Amino acid sequence: MRVEDLDYELPEELIAQTPVEPRDASRLMIVDRSTGSITDAVFADLPSLLGPTDIVVVNTTRVRPARLRLRRATGGAAEVLLLEPRGDDQWTALVRPARKLRAGDHLTGVGIVVEVMELLEAGRADVRLHAEGSIDAAIERAGVMPLPPYIRTATADPERYQTVYSELVGSAAAPTAGLHFTPTLFEQMRATCRVVAVDLHVGLDTFRPLVVDDLDAHEMHSEAYTVAPIVRRELAEAVTGGTRIVAIGTTTVRVLETIADPKAPDSGRTSILLQPGSQFRSTGALVTNFHLPQSTLLALVMGFAGEELIREAYALAVQRRYRFFSFGDCMVIL
Repeated sequence: MRVEDLDYELPEELIAQTPVEPRDASRLMIVDRSTGSITDAVFADLPSLLGPTDIVVVNTTRVRPARLRLRRATGGAAEVLLLEPRGDDQWTALVRPARKLRAGDHLTGVGIVVEVMELLEAGRADVRLHAEGSIDAAIERAGVMPLPPYIRTATADPERYQTVYSELVGSAAAPTAGLHFTPTLFEQMRATCRVVAVDLHVGLDTFRPLVVDDLDAHEMHSEAYTVAPIVRRELAEAVTGGTRIVAIGTTTVRVLETIADPKAPDSGRTSILLQPGSQFRSTGALVTNFHLPQSTLLALVMGFAGEELIREAYALAVQRRYRFFSFGDCMVIL
C-alpha cells in the first residue's frame, strides 16, 4: 500500500484536546461493512449493538507515567520517554534533544537520574535509570502521562488517559478505543455478552512517523503481548464455531490476529503489520478511534473495513464535526 493513500484532510480544530465527560458521551459512528451504511450514535449505545453470543476482547494494559522532564549538565532541558524495560534498570527510550546528547550524559530529574548509554536511530536511546530505592516508584513520582504531541492541553486527571479496566502497567500510550467506557457501561456490556482480556503493551510504533513510500517497506517494532491459554482456546473455538469476536481497539486486533497463528506463543512479541490485503482470521467487529493520517493504525482499519468505505467514513466524520485522535470520538465497524 502506498503511504500517500493513507492521507486525508483534517481541520486542526477537530483534533480533540480534552476528553468529553462523561466518557461514554463521546460520539459513535456505526460503519456497516455488509450494507455500506454509515450512521451516527453515541458510545453509550454500544451494548445495544452487541448480542449474547458475541465475545468482546479488551486490552487491559495500563499506561506508565513514562515521560520524564529532566535537565542536562549544561542546565538545558531534556526529555526522556521510556518505552520498554531491558533489565538491570536499562530502558529503550525516545530522547530529546537527541542531537545535543552524547553517550555518558547524565540527565537529572526529581529523585531520578537518567544515564544515556547509547544513542540509536530515530531519536531513540538505551538509557539506565538511577534512583534511591525502587526505580518503579521513582518513575511514578517523577514521570507524567505521555500524552501524544498533538495534545497541547495537560489533563488534570491522569486516570483520564487510562481505561477503567486497565490492570498491568507497561504501555507508553493508551489503547484509546477503551477510553470511552465508564465503569457502568463496561458492566452493562459484560451483562450483555462475554468479555475477555488480552494484554499488549503499546510501544514505539505509536510515536514513529512513516518514512517510507510503500507500507511494505515499513519496519514494525515489536510489542509484548500476553493472552491466557484458557482465553486463547475460547477464542479459537469461537472462530471455528462462527461466533463474532468484537475487538476493542487496534491493539487488541494485533493480538487476535497474531495468536490466530497456532505457532504463536501465548506470551511473546508481535510485529504484525495489518493493511489492505491482509487476512483477518479472528476479528469480526472493531471499535476504534479516528487515527492519524499516514499511520499504520489507519492502514489496519482500511484493511479490515475496506479502503473506500473508510475514506467515506472519515470524510463524513470531518463533515459532521467528529472529534479526532486519542481524546476524540469513536467508530464501530460491524
